[in-house]
Amino acid sequence: MASAVFLKPGRDKSLLRRHPWVFSNAVARAEGDPRAGDTVDLVNADGRRLGRGAWSPLSQIAVRAWTFDPDEKVDEGFFRERLDRAFELRRAEGLWDPTGACRLVNAESDGLPGVVVDRYAGFVVCQFLSTGAEAWKETIARAIAETIECEGIYERSDAEVRKKEGLEKTVGVLRGVEPPDLVEIREGAYRFLADVREGHKTGFYLDQRDNRLALGDYAAGAETLNCFSYTGAFGVVALASGAARVTNVDSSGPALAVARRHTEINGLDPERIENVEADVFDLLRTYRDSRREFDLIVLDPPKFAESRAQIDRAARGYKDINLLAFKLLRPGGTLFTFSCSGQVSPDLFQKIVAGAALDAGRDARIVRRLAQSGDHPVATSFPEGLYLKGLVCKV
Repeated sequence: MASAVFLKPGRDKSLLRRHPWVFSNAVARAEGDPRAGDTVDLVNADGRRLGRGAWSPLSQIAVRAWTFDPDEKVDEGFFRERLDRAFELRRAEGLWDPTGACRLVNAESDGLPGVVVDRYAGFVVCQFLSTGAEAWKETIARAIAETIECEGIYERSDAEVRKKEGLEKTVGVLRGVEPPDLVEIREGAYRFLADVREGHKTGFYLDQRDNRLALGDYAAGAETLNCFSYTGAFGVVALASGAARVTNVDSSGPALAVARRHTEINGLDPERIENVEADVFDLLRTYRDSRREFDLIVLDPPKFAESRAQIDRAARGYKDINLLAFKLLRPGGTLFTFSCSGQVSPDLFQKIVAGAALDAGRDARIVRRLAQSGDHPVATSFPEGLYLKGLVCKV
């Protein structure tokens, strides 16, 4: 008999709405002595089976639902079907490019909680971020290898969230050959280099693809400041779209070294781009004090809030950088500002940006709202999947 997790009375509402998370404080008891990662039946207080999921006893998210069909088998065929469905969605959206990069599986929003699969040209990079994902890692890797023609499958399960699941960080080759230091990918007319072994996330900010292209609409003739630039992808698009000059700012010297290579391989004028290794907050204050001005500013900071307890601190950080950016913009200038903190809602982020404009004494208008690109879909039952929020503001 399968192990089962029984819910407290009244704690089944989210599952009935097909939300995949069951929090530990909703669990009455577990029967059958399940181990971390085991598949368990989800049973409400009335004894009704509501689905099946992966047991994670050390996490605040005690169960992540695989399926809301209590009779569906969770086996190799299940994972192959889910992978095929996710891959077909990317094909249908025109994102299946053997020379490009694309998120092929977006965890909960593709029905595979804790599983992330990204493609970088000839290499596939995976993250297994939950106990359930870890338990089925070999099955998933085998299915990918038999479905996608690639040189290698590389694991980047080094995200901090694994600690909450009681899992150690794991990095290395799962199938095929190890990727090179930098994998070249195509994104429309642009060439980029992804550090899939040690770079941010799985090597590149795939979720900003559409927003990078949108930046080109505002870049012609603009003196551009690209903050938290990482390897300078926004800067490449700005310069290629006619920006007068681009300044990339990041605290990582190695990332800026790749940014310089991006300038070269895209045939851009190195005299029109400057790469500054500095703390963004400090440099923005220096620019403010020296009365330096820009026509176009990009703010794409790292996640400021990992939990609800950090929301207030994150709000102060977003307020600070946006206030400084508004002060640096010339009249008629444009701000592309982002938050990738899932704990910060779109409404809260807009309020923060509005407050920053007010305190900076600038009259600003939102002309576009931005989000993650289409290869990072959001399941309608899982609003937490919409983590990337962006606003284009004109002053």
